[in-house]
Amino acid sequence: MSAQSVLFDAPGPRARRRHLILTIVSAVLLLGVIAFIVFQLHAKNQFNPRLWNPFLQGATWTQYIIPGLLGTLRAAVVSIVLAMLFGLVFGMGRLSHVRPIRWVCGVIVEFFRSVPVLLMMFFVFLYLARNMGVPGTQAAFWAVVVALTLYNGSVVAELVRSGVYQLPKGQGEAGLAIGLTPGQTLRSIELPQALTAMLPALMSQLVVVVKDSALGTALPYFELITSSRQLGSARANILQAYVIAAVIFILLNWLLTIGAGRLERYINTRGHTAVKAKTAGSALVEGGGAPGEFGANIAEALEEEVDEFRQARFPKHGTVGTDDQA
Repeated sequence: MSAQSVLFDAPGPRARRRHLILTIVSAVLLLGVIAFIVFQLHAKNQFNPRLWNPFLQGATWTQYIIPGLLGTLRAAVVSIVLAMLFGLVFGMGRLSHVRPIRWVCGVIVEFFRSVPVLLMMFFVFLYLARNMGVPGTQAAFWAVVVALTLYNGSVVAELVRSGVYQLPKGQGEAGLAIGLTPGQTLRSIELPQALTAMLPALMSQLVVVVKDSALGTALPYFELITSSRQLGSARANILQAYVIAAVIFILLNWLLTIGAGRLERYINTRGHTAVKAKTAGSALVEGGGAPGEFGANIAEALEEEVDEFRQARFPKHGTVGTDDQA
């Protein structure tokens, strides 16, 4: 029985026919929408080669697109690193056994999860530019980084907390049983497993960081959307510039998704052997047997394994019982 048949019933002939009809109708509607958009763009002369030719010139990329892309990547990379640190610290704080620490971390995480990212960018930018005297470009950069760090770090903290709560309770109990403190058990046993289990969600959050960096266009920060807008204003092809920016964002997120998939497969296969070791007891369980003989077979198999272990561990005492009987 496959996992698919366990999760839900296989569709019958009528259900498969209905699914096929719905798929065809959806595809036709989607093609109709795309055709309507293409027709409208053609009617507005948006496919004129004159509007697309600037992207074949090196100056367009060196003066606008590449500097804007570097600005986006710089803000995204710094935000990702700080958000991961923020999430680990406050995620562990929410799991602390000290009640005041748990409450304070919970309030901070819930607050920054609730405030819109763009609003935080405005607050940080105005504070740095007016009260701290930071130049406008640097204030805009740090406003983008701080806002992305606080919001996405709060989401990562929740992912860490939920990942630890989803682990079997035996993981924490095993750590306490061998003499570890609750904090050591969390850091050494539970947290690494939780991060591995929540890796797909963490990588999805990285995609969110890259996309949300585009909100910096509301501030005087030179990133990809800002450079595309300036390019469109200079070359009178604003729609084409935004299309190129969208394609670049799609490629970035696609590369992140591919990297996340490869990293997850590497972690899942790390340390696995090609051949699964089997004992006599596991072989009996997998092989089955007569219902009345199952318990006796298991007992005999375990007894044989114990005897083999004793003979391997204590070879000199393997024939003590036979000598005494003689």
